Amino acid sequence: MAITASEAFSGVLEAVRTLFEGDPETRRRVAFSVAMIALSAKMAKADGIVTPDEVVAFQDLFEMPDSEARNVARLYNLAKQDVAGFESYASKMAELCGSGEDNCLVLEDILDGLFHIAKADGVIHEKEQAFLARVAEIFHVDEAHFERIVARHTYETERDPYAVLGVHADASLAEIKKQYRKLVSESHPDRLIARGVPEEFLAIANDRMVVLNAAFAAIEKERMAK
Repeated sequence: MAITASEAFSGVLEAVRTLFEGDPETRRRVAFSVAMIALSAKMAKADGIVTPDEVVAFQDLFEMPDSEARNVARLYNLAKQDVAGFESYASKMAELCGSGEDNCLVLEDILDGLFHIAKADGVIHEKEQAFLARVAEIFHVDEAHFERIVARHTYETERDPYAVLGVHADASLAEIKKQYRKLVSESHPDRLIARGVPEEFLAIANDRMVVLNAAFAAIEKERMAK
């Protein structure tokens, strides 16, 4: 009897766990990367097609030695065969923050990575948006927090700086600056490393910092012009 893509992928995951059984830190980092690979592939498939741009965006997040490229490609190709099973992978990643913890920053890092891939072909498709919203729900990311993440990933000409920072348009500049500094602190690359995010994932932190800085600069310019 032929095995399904899901069964084959599960077999690869089990091999990874066995290989790193004696090294909890390496096993955790590998588990993060493998689960991220699975979600990336399944999210890219959500709109029915995996484009070359999405594959390149995935490779941007996962710089890897040539010796590992074949293994990562095998995992990605197995996962992208269908969307089925993505909820179980999302649930495993949610465990990185413990049971039921809301708005976990590691999971926000993962969502940012998924958005990076989703928009690589120039548009976030409706089915990709629904996929991302469901993953956020599994991650216990509340609606307001998710909307702030979405705002970061709209295209620059459409981006609402207040939505990016998660503040009301009638908030004082002092209140906005306090929120901006909080988000910048959480998004600093050193903080991501401290959260255990693989170093090759730091492009996410850099992109986030650029958007946060631009949002605050736009608000500050607007307020000074009044």
